Amino acid sequence: MKPLKRPVRRGILVVHVAASAGWLGLTLGLLALALTAFTTGSVPAIEASYLSMKVFTDWLVLTLAFLTLFSGLVLSLGTKWGLARHWWVFIKFWLTLATTTASVLALRPGVNEAAGSVASGAVVADPRDLVMGPAVSLAAYLFMTVISVLKPWGTTRRGRSGRGVVTSPKAVDGGSVRQTA
Repeated sequence: MKPLKRPVRRGILVVHVAASAGWLGLTLGLLALALTAFTTGSVPAIEASYLSMKVFTDWLVLTLAFLTLFSGLVLSLGTKWGLARHWWVFIKFWLTLATTTASVLALRPGVNEAAGSVASGAVVADPRDLVMGPAVSLAAYLFMTVISVLKPWGTTRRGRSGRGVVTSPKAVDGGSVRQTA
């Protein structure tokens, strides 16, 4: 893929940051609802929590997950960072793919089952599962945010081998500047 022109790159970056922040915030909201359902003794509060979680997982989680995954992939392939040149990009890609897959295969079905159970008057079998999913996801998203800002660990073997590596940053006053975005 050839490099993205600056206005396109910036537009996709805005989409990526907004979708990622939305996904992180949505996950925090899902965690709050799951904790409410887990800790309260109020049947109406439990039902309202799980039904609210269902609305969010039906409409927003997958939309934000796929938008984050797609925009991140386009950015990595269309910029100097590359998908496999820097460890922080490589790790973010695989964590995003893993959390998207977990949202599709575990979170959404679990929330749908819980919402169906409470709507029919039944008790949710193991409400801890609905707390753990958003808690683990939130930790992953916060970790990805940190490595996006800090860009640790340097380049991968592919990045060091010289295939498509951009030249080093310009020297300023005898030192070097590391580009952050």
